[in-house]
Amino acid sequence: MFGAIGMGSRFGIAFAMVLALGMPGAHTLTAEDGGIEAGRQAYEASDYEKAVRILREAASQKPRDGEALLLLAKSHFELRQYDAAIGAAEQAVAAAPNNSVYHEWLGRSFGEKASKSSFISALSLAKKAQEEFETAVRLDKRNFSAFQALIEYDCAAPGIAGGGEEKAQPRIQELAALDAGEGYYAAGNCRRQKKDFPAADAEFDKALITTKSADLIFDIGDYSARREQAERLTAVVNAGQKATPRDARIKFYRAAALILKREKPAEAEALLQDYLRTAPIRTSYPRPAAVHEWLGKLYESQNQRDAAKREYETSLRLDAKYKPAQEALKRLGKS
Repeated sequence: MFGAIGMGSRFGIAFAMVLALGMPGAHTLTAEDGGIEAGRQAYEASDYEKAVRILREAASQKPRDGEALLLLAKSHFELRQYDAAIGAAEQAVAAAPNNSVYHEWLGRSFGEKASKSSFISALSLAKKAQEEFETAVRLDKRNFSAFQALIEYDCAAPGIAGGGEEKAQPRIQELAALDAGEGYYAAGNCRRQKKDFPAADAEFDKALITTKSADLIFDIGDYSARREQAERLTAVVNAGQKATPRDARIKFYRAAALILKREKPAEAEALLQDYLRTAPIRTSYPRPAAVHEWLGKLYESQNQRDAAKREYETSLRLDAKYKPAQEALKRLGKS
């Protein structure tokens, strides 16, 4: 309701030694720790329902294990089960009230629920999100993802919800003093919320040169893809290759750039198909519905109308409310 309050996330990878379960003394991991690691492995594999089952059990054994509760909250978040995400994040905060990341994810969960709620409910939830982001930043000013979420809230939310650009600007300056790339991104994102796209473009260009954050780089990629900015997408790919050369998102944004430039269609198709096979299904990654939309764009550019239509229809089967695919099908129907 108040803009994309929940931004990209930074997740680590750990693998389970599940054979240790039920074998006391065989390893230093406890059974509960093994469950948490198994849950983390399921999370990294995008099997969020399995992760929830494992992590609920682990949390019941260790109800004050904040990391298990945080991972449970993230799993519910990816399943768009925001009430459950809020509950798990609240438990994590209760277990460790001075943990900045726990407050950040409670804020993200409140924010996403607000975006799906009626105005009165959304207003209350949005203010809770803001409070959690403020707490997260107060606890750790170098929690840059929380800082970005708070600034985005200030830029996107109306005054009645506690937002306002006059609050955002000092925070952008404070963030920029800590990290120039984060500051450029925050300034650009604020201009994006205000639909001042030329100013957003200028700030994002500076961010791509200076930031080392993969999530910020690829969020600019999402912005550039939506605005069909082929050259900026190429800059995103270059920055992504420097920051995280094995990230699957590089394939998606390179393919989008090639499609917009009408270059190397076979390579673009292969990149998108490979992305579908290898990328996690996660909030900070382009969703399969978007990949099929871009395959549709590719085929449409080659006058393969039937193939394009199939891709757009697949996109909508995956996400019935995905507007780009809806608009593409309308366009095909009129031409």
